[in-house]
Order: sequence, then structure tokens, then C-alpha cells
Amino acid sequence: MTSPGTPPDLADRVLGGWLGRIAGNMLGKPVEQGEVWTRERIDRYLRRAGGGLPLTDYLPEPPADAHDLPPLRPEWRACVRGRVDGSCRDDDVDYAILGLHLLETYGFGFSTEQVGDLWLLRLPYLQTFTAERAAYRNLANGRRPPLTATYDNPYQEWIGALIRADVHGWTHPGAPREAASLARRDAVLSHTGNGVYGAMWAAALISAAFTAPTVRHAVDTALGVVPAGSRLARAVRRVVSLHDTGMGWQDTLATVSEETAGLHWIHVVPNAAVLTAGLLYGDGDFTRTIALTVRGGLDTDSNGATAGSVAGVLGGARGIPPQWTEPLRDTVRSAVFGFDGVRISELAERTLRLARAEA
Repeated sequence: MTSPGTPPDLADRVLGGWLGRIAGNMLGKPVEQGEVWTRERIDRYLRRAGGGLPLTDYLPEPPADAHDLPPLRPEWRACVRGRVDGSCRDDDVDYAILGLHLLETYGFGFSTEQVGDLWLLRLPYLQTFTAERAAYRNLANGRRPPLTATYDNPYQEWIGALIRADVHGWTHPGAPREAASLARRDAVLSHTGNGVYGAMWAAALISAAFTAPTVRHAVDTALGVVPAGSRLARAVRRVVSLHDTGMGWQDTLATVSEETAGLHWIHVVPNAAVLTAGLLYGDGDFTRTIALTVRGGLDTDSNGATAGSVAGVLGGARGIPPQWTEPLRDTVRSAVFGFDGVRISELAERTLRLARAEA
């Protein structure tokens, strides 16, 4: 039985979250290298590729005169328009699957130690990166949380914990504080400070999207679960304030980029700003939201995935145009042991059962 605040179209919204995350991830994957694929270079690529702007579908194939542009990521051939045949494998989707398996295995009372145990059991070491790889290495060497997040780990405030947060929002529709609490318990395995706040914020954002009347309401609600003085909260509020003045998307990102200069392109703070801008200027439209988010640069596949998840929950699976979902063929490639080739619809159904059990 669902609670009074649970939306009647919960199943469609959960499926929308999964589809949106996967589609947004694949849109951003070919240009995921923020130090070379800047906003300007992404748009230059799209203009030359023909039919690329406005961006309303997966990235077009590289144009013939792309010799002065950086190479796309090696996986691009499975992610560009006309070549998508099921989802590509990516850690942004692997962690959503692993999070679902975590909740199915241990329930909502899981411990941080159990998150680590499941990583060692189900996730290949070479499919982890930055903070997650440092934490994995620490786990394999016998260290326990919170030392797994702090020992020999220079990536503690990068985006990794944020990309693991979706499942806590999907399973706690309209309950952002509960979603953020679970995301925090997961995040502290590998992150500290703003890295943890990013996960809490993302989980709350997705949870709020189930019941918020607009994306702006969801953004405002999510800000309430993280310390107001944190760099992450300040960056998100800055984007909100610039948007409120009527400043355009390009100028907003240029302003915030200057103000966050010096932070790595995978650091959670500038990426949260890019994500917030994509959400606000996308204004609930799925295609516009993920297109603007990916065109914003930095960690494009991670930001595209989270933006797609939020927009997918807001509008439901029925609100996602078919050019994004039909090529996925309801199929996920995954490095998580036992899940490669699983149906997206099955993942959504399993997530829905957890959400209804918790309601």
C-alpha cells in the first residue's frame, strides 16, 4: 500500500528514472573528458556534424572535418545516433544496479560495511575509478569505513558518490530526507565533505521530483538536506540566483565556471552547478534538460545521467520521446556480476517493489 503522498503514476515515474538515467548517460559518454571537451568544443562538434544543434537526439557521428577537435571516447560507436543498440556499459549505470541489489540484499537498514562487501563481491576492480577505486583498494587491504574514504584517497570530494544516489531517491518518492540519509550511508564508504553532500543532494533531488510541481521546487527542496554553507550548496544557489535574474544558460555557466575555476572537472561542486543549470533551463522538458546538461561539459555522462533521472521522474517514462528510449531495446549492459543483459523494465519493477514496500 502506498502512502497518501505517493504519486498514482509511480510505476511510470520509476521507469522514467531508469530510462532517463541510461539515455542521459549515453548522450554524454562520447565527450566525457572535461579538460578537453569544453562547452565550446562540444557545440563546435555539434554544428559541424550536421543536425546537431539544437540537440534533440543522441550525438551525431563525427564529421569529416573534425581533425582539429579532440577524439571521442573509444566507446562512441555504440553511443551515437543510429548505432545505439541497447545501453553501453558504464559505471554511472553499474552503481544504480548495484544500489538496487544492495537494497534487495540488505534492506533499507544496510550498513556502510555491507556496501563495501557487495562491491568486493559483485563489482570488478578495474571498472571502478577515482574515489571508488581508492576505497575498493582500501577494502581489499582490510581497511574499514570511514578509513576507506580517507586513506590515500585524493578524490574524496569528486562526483563518484553522487552517481550512486539515484536508487535511494527512486525508492523514497516524496521523502527527500530519508533518501538523503541512505545516500549518505552509502557515500561515506568512499567520500567526505562535499563528495558526501553531493550524494545526499542528488538523492533528495530525485526523491523530490516525484511530488514537486516543478523542477525548481525539487531543486529548492534538495538544497534543504545539505549544509547551507557548504561549497556545493553555494554553487547550486548561485546557479538558481543567476537563473532568477533572467541570465541566459551560456552566461550562467560562464559565470559559475569562473567562480569554480581551479577545481578538477570531476569535482562534485562545478558538476553540481552544470547539472543545476541543465535542470533549471531545461524546465522539465526531457530532451532540453539532458541536451543542455551534456552541452555544459565537465563530467558529461554522469551529469547527463542524473539530469535524465530527474527529468524522467518528473515526466515519467511516457514523457520521454521515443528517439531516446527505443534504441535502448529495454536492455542494459553491466559489469555488475549477474546483471549483464538485464531488462530495464525488470530493474524498474524491482525498484518499484522496494518503493512500495517502504511507503
